[in-house]
Amino acid sequence: MKQLAILLVPFLALGLILNSVACENGAEEATLAPVAQPSSTITSEPPVTLEPFKITIGNLTDITGPGSNIMAYLSMALDDLVEYYNSENLIPGVELEVITYDGQLDPAYDIPGYEWLKEHGADLVFTSVPDTPLTLQNIVNEEKTPLFSASGYLEMIDPPGYIFVMGTIPGFQAYTLLSWIAENDWDYESNGPAKIGGASWSDGYSQSFIAAMEKYAEVHPDQFEWVDGFINNFTFTWGPEVEALKDCDYVFPCVMPIAFMNEYRRGGGTAKFIGADVHNSFLNMITEAELWDDIDGMLIVGSSYWWKDDEELVNLNRKLLYENHPGEEEDIMLAGAGYMSLSVVFYPLIDLIANTVEAVGAENFNSQALYDAAISYSLVVDGVERAGFTDTKRYALSNFMIYKASAADEDIVRADENWIPHLVEP
Repeated sequence: MKQLAILLVPFLALGLILNSVACENGAEEATLAPVAQPSSTITSEPPVTLEPFKITIGNLTDITGPGSNIMAYLSMALDDLVEYYNSENLIPGVELEVITYDGQLDPAYDIPGYEWLKEHGADLVFTSVPDTPLTLQNIVNEEKTPLFSASGYLEMIDPPGYIFVMGTIPGFQAYTLLSWIAENDWDYESNGPAKIGGASWSDGYSQSFIAAMEKYAEVHPDQFEWVDGFINNFTFTWGPEVEALKDCDYVFPCVMPIAFMNEYRRGGGTAKFIGADVHNSFLNMITEAELWDDIDGMLIVGSSYWWKDDEELVNLNRKLLYENHPGEEEDIMLAGAGYMSLSVVFYPLIDLIANTVEAVGAENFNSQALYDAAISYSLVVDGVERAGFTDTKRYALSNFMIYKASAADEDIVRADENWIPHLVEP
């Protein structure tokens, strides 16, 4: 299977194709209180005010293309967190700025977009476009420009260089979820191996996840029997796939799940659905399609806590959502994991910038200083590492939550109260 990869981020997950318009759409600049030099009691010279040191984040995203509906929430989250850091002066002496380039999910604009951002002063580049890091891999390594991606796969980060994946590797999510199912949801010792399979589009996330499912089943034939995995070119009809998978015990549905889920149930499919953050981006569509009864019990491996959880980073996420988007809160939360990237993706990124400034001083901040800080970065909350890199590890997330779909709540709820350490091998 061709190994491409998507969002994450949950996040994100899905765009789909192309074109381009460049657009500088930075977060609004917040005015910081000027830093005043102490005035002398001997002279009457006026105090000297220092301009804050500007650090510019280049956002290479999709504003007007097919992935724009989802990626708009990530850009919104980035802008809101930058404004919060500036207004609260959380990095003393520094003003954060976001400049944005619209690549419309067209790989032909990856390099022009990167070059435009660099020409306009970007100290680092962030992208929510799934395959952009592969296009830019050689360039950012040669120019030593840190590139942070919402999602990714191993080809981007092996050997380790200047690409840092703020999410995780889809295959690692698949290994972790299937291991959890074998231990907690399916009694294979009594019932024999569970029949599993999947069907989705030819996006990178799906290909990586389904390939990992097959590999896990091959390594653990006592736990799972692999039925089949289907990858197609963005169809909305699933007759042959439904027929082949209808007797499975667990099925990974298309990352744009509504059509597949509906056709699978109408076609007599009885499997429990399994998925990841990517599917959370479509909870509002599941509500509109009245599919909650059809997906009740679906197991989801997630990268973070969810909206209703009482937790430090989620609370910050909710606070900024309600402060910045009054009247839109419910719609944004129902849209799934997009705005949740504020706490999962962007908080660690800006915390890393703050750590770099603290280590070298604002005036010495540059791309190399950020890289040097990144390769030893670790964010620990309540005793659990929520994000971290090393000199050999370039993906941030090493622990997952397991959720399940609840028809009664029309939402996802925790299936396990504990963080689950990720598996890197089946």
